[in-house]
Order: sequence, then structure tokens, then C-alpha cells
Amino acid sequence: MTETATGTDWQSWQESWDRQQEWYMPDREERFRVMLDMVEAVVGPEPRILDLACGTGSITDRLLKRFPNATSTGVDLDPALLTIARGTFDGDDRVTFVTADLKDPDWTERLPHTSYDAVLTATALHWLHSEPLAVLYGQLGGLVRDGGVFMNADRTIDPATPRINAAERAHRHAAMDRAKAAGALDWAEWWAVAAKDPVLAAPTAERFAIYGEHADGDMPSADWHARTLLASGFGEARAVWASPSDSLVLAVK
Repeated sequence: MTETATGTDWQSWQESWDRQQEWYMPDREERFRVMLDMVEAVVGPEPRILDLACGTGSITDRLLKRFPNATSTGVDLDPALLTIARGTFDGDDRVTFVTADLKDPDWTERLPHTSYDAVLTATALHWLHSEPLAVLYGQLGGLVRDGGVFMNADRTIDPATPRINAAERAHRHAAMDRAKAAGALDWAEWWAVAAKDPVLAAPTAERFAIYGEHADGDMPSADWHARTLLASGFGEARAVWASPSDSLVLAVK
């Protein structure tokens, strides 16, 4: 969709997406805060950002509210989430959106810039298996400028701690069950609502034709991400924030 649908309340769709994501990740805003703290610390308050697998533009939204002189390129393949993103930021010349498949070896050629101060992504790259994710990290090693950063906030699982993992998962799912009983929408329910919306119905059908119900990718440990980023041309990499189930891994070029 290239035009904004007249009368569509894009902000409501953004908020609805946020609530659905927070059902899975109640500390989502804390991850974003730390991410933007580290952007400011390393590359300053006026960065050129690549919002990787941007979805509805959640990172871009928080970036521009905090850093009004920043610019953002959002890249994604999901036609429904990109419809919401484009509607939300219509008329904002700080923001550009690009439709591209991150598994396409030439996806970077679609971008408006050849380098970025920061590449940021959250809750998206677990859609990729480890091998294509390592290939993607190699591409990002050439896309982030020297002194720039890459950050990935996502689910990370350490196979060396199975009892901790099981206890955390049981505790987290019990909390999710309580929130669900209080009316929270899960992933499938959110998409069912989107499929009935006059503006989002067609792009929602298209996105399910592309992706199916959900990813079957991997969730490697934070250490795996750091090692792979170092092998991809970054000079330093480590987790800068973690919960019992998620990590924010930062790499500096």
C-alpha cells in the first residue's frame, strides 16, 4: 500500500500492536530505552538509523520522539505491518520505508544510503535460522560505518542452563495466562482483528501467503550473537541488557 487510507486511526493500530507485543515481553519499553541510551552514548543524538525488520515502526517511533533530528530507514517484507508504518509516518520526511526480504542477497541495494550510524532491530531476527542470520550479520558488517553500532534485542536461549530456562518459561507463561484472562490479545488474535479491517485485510492476507503462521527460526544465545558479530567485522560485541529470557546485544564497528 503506497497511499494513506483516509480516516484510518494509525495511532490506534500502533498502540494495539504495542499491547500485543507487551503480552509476550512486559519489559519491552525498558529494552527500547537501553537501546536508545546506547545509540546516544556511542553515535550521538542525531543518528542516521536503519530500523531492520521494522514492523510497524516501533523503534523509529521511539527514536524520533527522543531524537527529533534523527533520520530512519525502515526495512521489512511484511505488507500489513508496513501499511501501518507508512500510514503512521506519512508526511514525515525523516522517515523512509523499504520493502525487502532480508534473505535476498541483494536487499541492501534497495536502501537509500550505503552506510548507517546505527542498525537497530528488536524481536524479529528469531525468524531466521542461524546460518542465514550469520550471513545477514556479515552484510551488516559492511553497512554500519566505522564507529557505528548494531543492536539486536530478541529472545535468546542458553542451552547450557535447561533448568533455569524451564523455570523462567513456566513463570512467564503463567503471567501471560493471567493477562490473557484479563483480555490481552495474543499474536493470532491480533492478526484475526487485522484481517477483518477494511484497510488491512488485503495486506494481511498477503503477509500470511509470504510467512505462514509464524517463523521456525532459531533463538541462539547472546554469546552466539556476540561471537558471530565479531566474526562479521565488528570490533566489540556483548550483551548490554538482559532479562531471564531476552538480551540486547550491542556491536561496535
